[in-house]
Amino acid sequence: MLEMGFDNEKYLREQTQAILQRMEKCDGKLYLECGGKLLFDYHASRVLPGFDSNVKMRVFQSLKDQIDIIVCIYAEDIERRKIRSDFGITYDTDVFKMIDDFAEWGLSVTRVVITRFNGQPSAVQFMNRLARRGIKVYTHKITDGYPSDIDAIVSDEGYGANPYIETTKPVVLVTAPGPGSGKLATCLSQLYHDYRRNIKSGYAKFETFPIWNLPINHPVNIAYESATADIGDVNQIDHFHLSAYGVQAVSYSRDMEAFPVLKRIVERITNRPSFYQSPTDMGVNRCGFGIVDDKIVREAACQEVIRRYFRAACDYARGIGTADTIGRIKLMMESLQLTTTMRTVVPAAEEALKKAVAKGKGRDGIVCAAAIELPDGTLVTGSNSEILHAASALVLNAAKKLAGIPKAIDLIPKQTIESIRLLKRDVLSGRRVSLDLDETLICLAMSAPINPSAQYALEKLPLLRECEVHLTHLPSVGDSNGLRKLGLHTTSEPKFPSANLHDE
Repeated sequence: MLEMGFDNEKYLREQTQAILQRMEKCDGKLYLECGGKLLFDYHASRVLPGFDSNVKMRVFQSLKDQIDIIVCIYAEDIERRKIRSDFGITYDTDVFKMIDDFAEWGLSVTRVVITRFNGQPSAVQFMNRLARRGIKVYTHKITDGYPSDIDAIVSDEGYGANPYIETTKPVVLVTAPGPGSGKLATCLSQLYHDYRRNIKSGYAKFETFPIWNLPINHPVNIAYESATADIGDVNQIDHFHLSAYGVQAVSYSRDMEAFPVLKRIVERITNRPSFYQSPTDMGVNRCGFGIVDDKIVREAACQEVIRRYFRAACDYARGIGTADTIGRIKLMMESLQLTTTMRTVVPAAEEALKKAVAKGKGRDGIVCAAAIELPDGTLVTGSNSEILHAASALVLNAAKKLAGIPKAIDLIPKQTIESIRLLKRDVLSGRRVSLDLDETLICLAMSAPINPSAQYALEKLPLLRECEVHLTHLPSVGDSNGLRKLGLHTTSEPKFPSANLHDE
């Protein structure tokens, strides 16, 4: 059973109140930049056991009568089809998903900004798609002179050249599919236009990580640094905060570098001294006050750092990551005295692989294995065969264990599996015809009406959510999709299952 280290309801209350207080301090209109994910913040739920991955949306739902929403997306992210890794979808597709998700929470999104727009063809297509769905689309250009030429930035040729986005509510949430989407520039552009219209408004940032009132070397803050190792974020002591208040706080490199310029820009726009003396001041973050068991949270964060190491290593193997990222996370692991074997499922998967090799299991000379840690701590393993991928065997074995079904009982009829294998080989001309996890889950669902054991095993699958899994080889697309849909915390070795450059 998951041990709780975070009081979700306390955080919900405190974060909501903090936003309202900041709104009042900003003369009644607040542009709130949301750093991190508003929905499905699985990083936060992993490092802070008890954190509801959707609690930030609950905060805004409680304020829905006072909120307008602007979604930003960087034009080049559309052009190069940047992928959101946790869902496996492009950023432009995620904007549509975000709009639908907000609607399900009773919040309406009718404004989207394409930032740093320069006529990119894919961005134009995206703009047309949104317009046909009744979404108002704005385009912002690159701001000339940013960040050094304040006179150029705060002028009609700078922020003034961007179209003004009409809003009516006291809180304007500015969010995006990911980092670098132009949220801050959008907030400052709006601020400029407001003051030109004699509307007093202010800016703040809805933060989650790093947690400013935890030590800089706390595993939760190091886990954040590991999550952003690919873009080079580094946690730093907020010396502005320390100098102003004599209180040590943690910020990160991008905010620290941007703060002096950002403060000058805000003061130039508003024509008055800023009440912000540090990057920490600018954030609205009560996350640290929700931690109720530091030991549990520390352990969870350490596990996340190990996961991030495996992810970085796998990205490098696939050609989409860098050796520098791996090196940064290795240093973080060393600082916390972590090894990969401290992730319990790693040695379990390695042992399962050794046993599979010794028994001559696998297919076409390929042997893979996987391990899962069930909610009660029980370890279950699986290996590949002529008919199933290792991930497929693992999930079926885990479901059997939870349902108390003997391992020897088949949940899916052999005829069903063989029929699909024939289809993949003889009709679809597939080279590898064993069933991946996505295919296996569909077969299990089809078997449930005629096989009580399959039905019982199917009913146990939700219990696997948030369980830890490790694979000895990089998963196929079908395996990755199935593992993600089941909500499993998955890592794998950075090894391809075969020497073939293209394998199905």
